[in-house]
Amino acid sequence: MQPLFISTPLVKSIKMGKSFQGQIYLKLETLQPTGSFKCRGIGTLCSHYAQNENCKGFVSSSGGNASLAVAYAGQVLDKPVEIIVPQTTLPLMIEKMQRLNTKVCVQGADWNAADAHARLLAKRLDWHYIPPFDHPLIWNGHSTIIHEIKDTGLKPDAIVVAVGGGGLLCGLIEGLRTVGWSEIPVFSAETEGAASFAASIKKGQLITLDSIDTIATSLGAKRVANQAWVDAKTHPIIPKIVSDRQALQAVIRFFDEHNILVEPACGAALALIYEKIVDPTLYPNIVVIVCGGKGVTLNLIEKWSEKLGLNNAPIY
Repeated sequence: MQPLFISTPLVKSIKMGKSFQGQIYLKLETLQPTGSFKCRGIGTLCSHYAQNENCKGFVSSSGGNASLAVAYAGQVLDKPVEIIVPQTTLPLMIEKMQRLNTKVCVQGADWNAADAHARLLAKRLDWHYIPPFDHPLIWNGHSTIIHEIKDTGLKPDAIVVAVGGGGLLCGLIEGLRTVGWSEIPVFSAETEGAASFAASIKKGQLITLDSIDTIATSLGAKRVANQAWVDAKTHPIIPKIVSDRQALQAVIRFFDEHNILVEPACGAALALIYEKIVDPTLYPNIVVIVCGGKGVTLNLIEKWSEKLGLNNAPIY
């Protein structure tokens, strides 16, 4: 059987480190089979369900990388998959899911509406519902990232990660706790139009955003997982917010420097380094989770650049 996820390289970035004036290490989740970290958690959950003889298939609701990971898991595990996506889903993502023999249906104006349809469909079909980020086994799968980092012999001063629904954040905190690194802070990166986690921390309670307004659609959860909020009470998590412009500039610069194309969601994390939002004097050795994402093309970057007025602007 094909692996549902792989151990990814941890690579030292000389260029990023030089501009940051510190040591930057990249955990290249963009090299996963479906191009993002989602394979870890989603693969773990799907594999768990597939071990049950009564597992008939999978239903999920994400219009992005989570559902792509479900589609891939279904193909590997030989289980049918149906995905409900919101109207905001990029056509290229729908096409990628369909290439994995997945039935895709567009329902609802946003993810919350699509998710409600997916839950009803899963009950009607008697298939397993696969949430995009909010499940303990998903977090457990994502926690393997920390184990792999520790196995390299590196102990970073901080970890930088983009936060949407919070599943990856929960997994990282679980991993840090498991390996005895509970003192290592995590910087969470969000864009201004999707900063539900930062808003929750600021208000002192878990909140739900009224709407999402960002090109970083993979960060488009109106409310983070409850576990992310719980983890913020016991682990040093430092929320940071960047603009869409900063996230896209980071994507372009990262591509220029490393020949790796990532989504603006991932660009939000990279921007914390490029913009020195994280203080290199306090955190000289940093691991950035390059979460990846398949919802990006050079044509999309050109369109986003035009929208944000970056066409003739210097990137760095």
